[in-house]
Amino acid sequence: MRILYAIQGTGNGHISRAMELLPELQNRGDVDILVSGMHSELKLPFPIKYPCHGLGFVFGKKGGIDLVKTYRKSRLKSFYREVKDTPVNDYDLVISDFEPVAAWACMQHRKNCYGLSNQVSLLSENVPKAKNEDFVGRFIIRNYAPCPVNFGFSFESYAHGIFTPVIRESIREAQLSNKGHFTVYLPSYGDEKLMKVLSMVRGAEWQVFSKYATQASRFKNVHIQPLHKDKFEESITSSEGILTAAGFGTTTEALYMGKRLLVIPQKHQYEQACNAVALRQMGVRVVKSLKKKHAPKIQTWVDEGVAVQKDYTNVCPEVINAIEYHHNNAEDAYLDYLTKDQYLLKSAAI
Repeated sequence: MRILYAIQGTGNGHISRAMELLPELQNRGDVDILVSGMHSELKLPFPIKYPCHGLGFVFGKKGGIDLVKTYRKSRLKSFYREVKDTPVNDYDLVISDFEPVAAWACMQHRKNCYGLSNQVSLLSENVPKAKNEDFVGRFIIRNYAPCPVNFGFSFESYAHGIFTPVIRESIREAQLSNKGHFTVYLPSYGDEKLMKVLSMVRGAEWQVFSKYATQASRFKNVHIQPLHKDKFEESITSSEGILTAAGFGTTTEALYMGKRLLVIPQKHQYEQACNAVALRQMGVRVVKSLKKKHAPKIQTWVDEGVAVQKDYTNVCPEVINAIEYHHNNAEDAYLDYLTKDQYLLKSAAI
């Protein structure tokens, strides 16, 4: 069986998940990889056959996505050309981890494509949602990489077709310790902002990993260093707690390791707003933004915060089994998608 695995390359979570799922996919057939939006600090240890620009997002330094820069760098003509040139009909099975080029190429050729990401879990009514009516955010979740059949990941298995997170093997095998520091990864905030607010919090040693820093620096109790995969992993596995955005990858690893967790959702990110709701329900502390007025809340977390731990088992074989079963047994899911116009986790019907 020939398989095309299309991966969103904006952010590290999609790439780290792909590293765990790829060996399982390779046991089922010959796998070619498409990656669009090459903005991850992680590099796949597998050859990428189709590197694409795709439709990525540009993060600013004030807590969220820079919508203006995102639009300016969208390169829609390039995206249309990539969709047209991607040979999805050469493959028996196409999987998209919130990757738009392959998803839209399949739409163009009326070919089934399986959505496999944490974003598509938000299509289920059972997953916790943010109260604010973010129509743009909901539109993006539904239409950015549309697939007729979706299997999702979330913090809990909220419904059939939604799996618990894929945790990196290196995290599963890590020797955990507590050296007393707090690891920080907030890529949508600039270093100056991080130093200004975090230095107000007493009794905390902050190890900040920055996508903007080119060399290590220190301001009072805040140690800034360039983002490096191995150093970051060493820091989180030996930390007292983790302060990060409300993305899916780092938060689920913190839960698995039983580290104290404080999240600050990125602005203009509907998924992160929903993640924050789910995490708060689980007992995780959430702060609205990184501002001076919120420093007391961060101080309280440092002084009194408790860890929430989740025993996430390895779901990789189960996930690929579900996709393979649906692929071999379902009716024409693409035509069903067109006639019913529904964005559901349709595996629930199996």
